[in-house]
Amino acid sequence: LPKYDLKWIRKREWITVYEGTLWMNWRQIHFRVQQEAGNTQGYPMFVVDLPGLYDRPGIYNDPDGRPYGDEVQRYIAFQQAVLEWLLSFPWHDRPRVLHCHDHHTALIPWMVKYCPAYQQLAPIPTVFTIHNGQYQGMFGWSNGDYLPPYEASAKWLLDWNGIINPMATAIKTAWAVTTVSESYLYELHQNSLGLESLLRQEWRKEAGIVNGIDAQVWDPATDPMIVQRLENEDIAGFKLRNKAALCEWFGFPLEWPLISFIGRIVSEKGADLLPDTYRRFIQNGGRASFLVLGTGEAWTQNEFRRMAYDYGGRFNAVIDYNEALSHQIYAGSDFLIMPSRVEPCGLNQMYAMRYGTIPIVRSVGGLKDTVPDIGESDGSGRGIRFNQFSIEDAYYALYRAVSMWHNEPGVVDWLRKKIMAVDFSWEHTIEKYIAVYRRIGANIAPETFVEQTEEPAPLPAEPTLPKPAKAPRKASKPKAKK
Repeated sequence: LPKYDLKWIRKREWITVYEGTLWMNWRQIHFRVQQEAGNTQGYPMFVVDLPGLYDRPGIYNDPDGRPYGDEVQRYIAFQQAVLEWLLSFPWHDRPRVLHCHDHHTALIPWMVKYCPAYQQLAPIPTVFTIHNGQYQGMFGWSNGDYLPPYEASAKWLLDWNGIINPMATAIKTAWAVTTVSESYLYELHQNSLGLESLLRQEWRKEAGIVNGIDAQVWDPATDPMIVQRLENEDIAGFKLRNKAALCEWFGFPLEWPLISFIGRIVSEKGADLLPDTYRRFIQNGGRASFLVLGTGEAWTQNEFRRMAYDYGGRFNAVIDYNEALSHQIYAGSDFLIMPSRVEPCGLNQMYAMRYGTIPIVRSVGGLKDTVPDIGESDGSGRGIRFNQFSIEDAYYALYRAVSMWHNEPGVVDWLRKKIMAVDFSWEHTIEKYIAVYRRIGANIAPETFVEQTEEPAPLPAEPTLPKPAKAPRKASKPKAKK
């Protein structure tokens, strides 16, 4: 990672493992690569210290919310610094895969192929993951001088519709391209702000892999941030006591279902759909309570504040980023709503199911992949889905959820038990990434994990995915050349 000036990073101790310089547009830039002392995260974590470029407030924006004007220089310098560091490795210690994420690192697959300074790293397979195709890192050719020297024939790989588009460049040059869910990959083929034809052209090297969650951090049996932990598989007692705490704090009736929203209050997450939907539901006599936690766009935040005043005891909002409260809301809510316009993967629905909270989601991206509707004939349902981004569709989804709560408590109990047993951990996801690495010829040894005997057996209704096919034999030719 770049060494951002963040509280979390400042509190850690860092040990310098490499110092170097790079040239950018006739300017010499000094940098340091540092490793976190003690590897407290459970793995080696490295940051690139680039004085003057990242030691400033915020990540992408200044404290006033304005984007920094030197983003192009910042991320090109970061990518070059990483490659300079890798060149210092002995040949046998170099990485087996360069896995780059989003436009901030999207030029690395191109640099190792076409920049003479880094072509020693060209034999290393490259993978590029798109987390959000809305942000492609585009910049004009007037900033092209910031790039390291490259082969003249490679210029066309940088260009997309007359400007430099790092995301497009990575899609062209990476050995494999992934997205963070299967449905999001198909959605990008239909709408990716001008990259649709390119993604369709490169479909042979693409794959959609749903993200995972940290099952140790998000564990209802050990979570230190909630009032009542899960004990002796008593799901009903676990949910009731955590809900009672929320109802006491916010003045909600315990006998009504509690429907919550957690996340950024922005249009991408569909938060602007909720005020009018909630108003209609409450004014029509719907028997449910609503809670919102998050920060974001001023207009929607103010709408939520006004509703908390108008509908006391039915609606409340905490306009804040509060991790401890989010854990309690996952544990104590009956439903979690995610009406996203765009959702490449989504993690909140996985956190919610881990704590027995039934998701209400729009059928988009990773939400579509992880939350089959309870009406599915094959019994795979995990929550309630709606298709159109409209008040009518969202209202009907709320109606279905509240009707189920009041009229079919047995179904609610059954569904809670079912969704809490689904394995969304990274251990389940890693196998799919290893399959991608091997498919492009990376020499990746199989990872072994300690089997957890207490993990519940998979439900019969959950289909098992077929194992990926092995790479074809003709991939052995590069080995002979090497």
